[in-house]
Amino acid sequence: MAEEKWVVMVTAQTPTNIAVIKYWGKRDEVRILPINGSISVTLDPDHLCTLTTVSVSPSFDRDRMWLNGKEISLSGSRYQNCLREIRSRADDVEDKEKGIKIAKKDWEKLHLHIASHNNFPTAAGLASSAAGFACLVFALAKLMNVNEDPSQLSAIARQGSGSACRSLFGGFVKWNMGNKEDGSDSVAVQLVDDKHWDDLVIIIAVVSSREKETSSTSGMRESVETSLLLQHRAKEVVPVRILQMEEAIKNRDFTSFTKLTCSDSNQFHAVCMDTSPPIFYMNDTSHSIISLVEKWNRSAGTPEIAYTFDAGPNAVLIAKNRKVAVELMQGLLYCFPPKPDTDMKSYVLGDTSIVKEAGLEGELPQGIKDKIGSQDQKGEVSYFICSRPGRGPVVLQDQTQALLHPQTGLPK
Repeated sequence: MAEEKWVVMVTAQTPTNIAVIKYWGKRDEVRILPINGSISVTLDPDHLCTLTTVSVSPSFDRDRMWLNGKEISLSGSRYQNCLREIRSRADDVEDKEKGIKIAKKDWEKLHLHIASHNNFPTAAGLASSAAGFACLVFALAKLMNVNEDPSQLSAIARQGSGSACRSLFGGFVKWNMGNKEDGSDSVAVQLVDDKHWDDLVIIIAVVSSREKETSSTSGMRESVETSLLLQHRAKEVVPVRILQMEEAIKNRDFTSFTKLTCSDSNQFHAVCMDTSPPIFYMNDTSHSIISLVEKWNRSAGTPEIAYTFDAGPNAVLIAKNRKVAVELMQGLLYCFPPKPDTDMKSYVLGDTSIVKEAGLEGELPQGIKDKIGSQDQKGEVSYFICSRPGRGPVVLQDQTQALLHPQTGLPK
């Protein structure tokens, strides 16, 4: 087999997810087991996703990976854990068209080439590692003919990045905390698919696409060691919120959903400030956006927009329906206008039809001015992404989308 030059490839696309009940803190650093359960919404992969091509060939002399065009090391324990777990579950693979057979036992000695690309900023609080590890595990499982369901695969992806387990499904997803020491019951399950609550529109204000000063991994560790609020949150608060959030999602109860989402985001950031030394993921622009949404909901008399912030300053705003989203986009562009030389096509990404509906000509309607109030400190937004709840990972059949060359297995 060593003299053969064939290359077998699989390319997959996996969405990112945004937690509405947050995961923060591990009870086991190695297996990545959380101190509380969490719930997330999967974003439409057309707008935010990771694309990963995995390939195998007897001509490869070692495992290699390229992330966003740059080669990175696979020596870290997180990558090694995922690779080991997937290889141990590999099965026979046959490509009759190419006349290739890979026996189950051969996977241990065959090497892999992996190329991955995010269509959004890496390590800026938009769950890039979640989409990345989920895509890696999903693509490798397809390449190696692994016969496991998404929940079982989620337990492998979790060992790369905790939140990755939730990107193995579309719609709304729950990551069960689990109780077993080996982590076998700490898996993700789908609560509802992406069609269940398709009125929702998600607008992300990318306040900063720079890498954050305190990574999630080190931030969590410091919070677990020093924050008393985190211990209270994990034991007393989150278990109740999880049940309430499941009910709100099932019933499409936006009022309860908003209250829970905003409260949980604020408590997560309070935990970060309760950590020693304190961690500040949000900035002045983040706070301005919270103020805008709080004023909006008070003025409307009923919650129309939920906000949530992960470990970074970027705001994820969830609008009740498209009408609210169009008005919100008008308000956001009024408060956070693009710089004079910025092309609108690079300022609002994703579902740009919302911007067309919002219209950019003329005066802002008085009704929207009343909702946002006076914004003295406008702050800065790098750009917006308009999205919606989306589906889970898929294999892409179009070989032109592959990131590796079909003959060499090297980046295109």
